[in-house]
Amino acid sequence: MSVLGGKADTARGLLVAECFGPTFQGEGPSVGQRSLFVRLAPCNLHCPGCDTPETWDWSRFDPREVSTRHGVEDLAAWVMTRSPQLVVVTGGEPLLQQPGLIDLVHLLPGRRVEVETNGTVVPRAELVESVAAFNVSPKLKAFAAPGDRRIVPQALAAFAACGKARFKFVVHEAAQLDEVASLVEAFSLSEVWIMPEGTSSETVLDRMRALADEVLERGWNLTPRLHTLLWEAERGR
Repeated sequence: MSVLGGKADTARGLLVAECFGPTFQGEGPSVGQRSLFVRLAPCNLHCPGCDTPETWDWSRFDPREVSTRHGVEDLAAWVMTRSPQLVVVTGGEPLLQQPGLIDLVHLLPGRRVEVETNGTVVPRAELVESVAAFNVSPKLKAFAAPGDRRIVPQALAAFAACGKARFKFVVHEAAQLDEVASLVEAFSLSEVWIMPEGTSSETVLDRMRALADEVLERGWNLTPRLHTLLWEAERGR
């Protein structure tokens, strides 16, 4: 749930699942950095293993109870009154709301804004210019829901060419690294990160150990889920 408080702007703005922080960025190239999170809803994918189903699964959650529309000015005020310089906009799929997202980023001068995306929506040029980085997480076949359009070639190519994207793959076992390699080659992806799937510290550590040697051999990077190692599945951390 959002911590913004006050009356939501129902006419415009962004659909928000929650805002939280200061905390640490738990994944990818900025892992361990103090940060604020703005989590948007909904999502265009329906991954069974998703750890934030409340951002999209309206068969299980009432969207009126788990998301609220807020004006970008209110969101920007919440960010600017807090000290972390890193702001992570995540989801859900933030690029479903690009006009409002662009407006928000423009209201955050001096902050480093990273957008986490599943890589299925082509980023607008103005968004590319405005953000510091995209953390792009294409979904592998075993993770995505049947029938979802998990790989959109035009979108992945656009991220690969924009100069601000890093690519993070959630992996259950080492056998899936061949699928990652195919995508890396097909779309000329650079700065590749592998992250173990898991919602408990024990599972994350076990899978990191199982993946580490082969990830090194392939020349990629390995990221933990730091928030899971520290706080298990606790929300808002």
